Amino acid sequence: MKLITSNNLTFSYDNKIAVENINFTINKGDYICIIGENGAGKSTLIKGLLKLKKADSGQLIFENNLKSKEIGYLPQKSNYQKDFPAIVKEIVFSGYLNKLNIIPFYKKQDKNIIYENMKKMGIYDIRNKSFKDLSGGQQQRVLLARALCATSKILLLDEPTTGLDPIVTKEFYELVSNINKELNIAIIMVSHDIKYSIKYATHILHIQKKQLFFGTSKDYINSEIGKNFLNGGGLC
Repeated sequence: MKLITSNNLTFSYDNKIAVENINFTINKGDYICIIGENGAGKSTLIKGLLKLKKADSGQLIFENNLKSKEIGYLPQKSNYQKDFPAIVKEIVFSGYLNKLNIIPFYKKQDKNIIYENMKKMGIYDIRNKSFKDLSGGQQQRVLLARALCATSKILLLDEPTTGLDPIVTKEFYELVSNINKELNIAIIMVSHDIKYSIKYATHILHIQKKQLFFGTSKDYINSEIGKNFLNGGGLC
C-alpha cells in the first residue's frame, strides 16, 4: 500500500534551491534512510514531508487518505527537550492527542494502547519519572513512544541517535527495526550512521541538494554513488 509519492519535488529558501528533483515512493512497511552530507537538504525535505514547508514545484502526494498529523515524528534532540519539565507518561500521552479529535479525554482503550507502547519501548517501569532525570537513551525511547502513539502507518525520525553512545545507538536501531517488522509501520529516518542505515533499511535515499540515488539498500551498495560514499566513510 502506497503512503507517500514524491514527483520532482523542489524546495528553496530566499529564491535559492535547497533540494530539487526528488522522486520516491514510500509503501507501508518500508524502512527508508535519507543520507547525505551536511547541507544536503535533508532537514528541508523533512519539513516538506511534515507539510511545514510548501514545495516550489513538483508534487508530494499523500496516498490512501494518509494525513500529515498521522505521521509520528521524532525531531532532532535539543537542550530544551532534554530538560523538559514533565514526567514520562505525560510526554507519551501527549502523542495520542491527535487521535482524540475534539474530545480531550482518554478512554480506557486509549490508555491501554499508550501503556502498551511504553512497554514496547521498555519505559513502562519509569513512567512516573521526570524526563529530565533520564539518560539520553531513555529520553529517546520516551520520545519514540510518543511518536508511536501518533501513528499506525509511518514514523519520521530525524537523526535520532545523535549524542548517544555506540551501545545505546545499536539498541535504538534494533528497536526501530522491530517496530518496522512487527508492526508493519513505515520508517523514514534521516541518519548519519551509514553502517546501520545499510544494515536495517530496505531503501536508501541519497541526496546532495538533488537526488543522487533512490532504491534498495542492496542496489545502493552496488551502485557507483554508494561505493564512493561508503569508501569515503559516509559521513553525513
